[in-house]
Amino acid sequence: MRGIAAFSQGQLFLLLLVAHHAPAPPTMELVDKDLFHPTDFQRTARSSRYTTDEEGSGYWIDGAQKILINHLKEVHNTNRARNVIMFLGDGMSVPTLAAARVYQGQLMGETGEESHLFFEDFPYTGFSKTYCVDSQVADSACTATAYLCGVKGNKGTIGVTASVDRGSCEGMRNQSNQVSSLLKWAQDSSKSTGIITTARVTHASPAGAYASVAERNWESDADVASSGQDTSKCDDIAEQLVFGSTGKNFQVILGGGREGFIPADKVDEEGEQGKRLDGRDLVQEWQKQKESSGFRGQYIWNRKQLLSLNYTNVDYLLGLFEGSHMKYHLEADEENEPTLAEMTEAAIKLLSKEKNGFALFVEGGRIDHAHHSTTAKRALDETVEMAKAVKKAMELTSNEDTLIVVTADHAHTMSYSGYPTRGNDILGLAGLSDVDKLPYSTLSYANGPGFQPPERSCNRHDLTEDNMKTDTYEYPALVPLTSETHGGDDVAVFATGPWAHLLTGMYEQNYIPHVMAYASCIGSGLTACSNDKR
Repeated sequence: MRGIAAFSQGQLFLLLLVAHHAPAPPTMELVDKDLFHPTDFQRTARSSRYTTDEEGSGYWIDGAQKILINHLKEVHNTNRARNVIMFLGDGMSVPTLAAARVYQGQLMGETGEESHLFFEDFPYTGFSKTYCVDSQVADSACTATAYLCGVKGNKGTIGVTASVDRGSCEGMRNQSNQVSSLLKWAQDSSKSTGIITTARVTHASPAGAYASVAERNWESDADVASSGQDTSKCDDIAEQLVFGSTGKNFQVILGGGREGFIPADKVDEEGEQGKRLDGRDLVQEWQKQKESSGFRGQYIWNRKQLLSLNYTNVDYLLGLFEGSHMKYHLEADEENEPTLAEMTEAAIKLLSKEKNGFALFVEGGRIDHAHHSTTAKRALDETVEMAKAVKKAMELTSNEDTLIVVTADHAHTMSYSGYPTRGNDILGLAGLSDVDKLPYSTLSYANGPGFQPPERSCNRHDLTEDNMKTDTYEYPALVPLTSETHGGDDVAVFATGPWAHLLTGMYEQNYIPHVMAYASCIGSGLTACSNDKR
């Protein structure tokens, strides 16, 4: 919805400012936007919703002193981590975090800036460098190899070293080029393991936990065949999940992606077509595999089934809730689509049955997809949903024996800028340009589908003509692209639990799983259990 003819541009601009302002905004005078300077905007629209305490020095001094005292009380937790959980916000850049916390606060009627995403209160933080061996700006494949397998690889490849070129079936088949993941190390130490994602379970990020593949897009045999490769030699990602040495041992697999598991001549529970060309139904084969091994395996496809699970009667759980990616939280069918927090709760309850502890990978995968389409509201909402999942994990585990790490694989090009007043709608307008006198948004992208060509008058597109309230609104982009790109920024790492202090500072992304392995005494490297022997 681009145009609304009933009002003048100036009237529309002011109406949108009021509409996007948070609850109970101060009264605003109608001002001709041609005479409206950004500094005037700040004075006129100044929010009255922050507390009067903030106007005095005591509020800020007391708050800072409390933080200082809490830090001084900190004692490094050097217990052995019985459990390790990695939360991965795909594309969760630092600006995404900052904007998401404001979005979260404004949903609760606050100004927003003072809000905290749950994991932002973790005691230890750091930054990781995300580049691939062959690429300055990373994708989700090479990064998955780094933060799960402890080795950096090439863009588009998963679970293999950088000696494997993208698309090289021969290279990926060479076992000397294959690398194992944190979850495999946990399995070798008799821990239970699982993966959760709001994307397809065969997508790049979760695939880093179990697959070795030269092309991230080889999610089913149909994808392998379409690239001209021999499907009998190049095992697709879905097949590796069901039959691979790591994937077959996951006690929990939850996410989307049914299409890659069922034949092309078959439809799933929601009437969606399968993709496989080999005629195999990998869901049925997974069930038979568990039964023949003497385990109780359960397949589910909707939220009701997940919430009614009897964990005492389930050893292995496979939940595929969509044909492709799970729907965005803002658009999900509550009957069929569980939240990320609900999936996390189910996984922890099932994995906790193992006396030796567990390792779990949880991905908020659709943050990335929302950014690619420059639909910033979706991206922020998905980030808030992941924070809820982290909170649920903390409630179900003990900080004494569970290391939780929250991070991202790469950044995006979304910026958070301008001089909007305190409490201004994070999804709204920041002010007026002092050059062309047109409004600009607080959130925008360096590139992507949100690009708007100049008007016939050669002026910049007037955002007052847009309906910015929709969940699918594409935020302005500088360079036109069908899909917005990743960013090369460093990404934040938040950690709590045993040995979390080792994740402070700046480091290569592939360092992260080595710390998690050290804390939980798994893998072949240095561990907390062997430290005194080396």
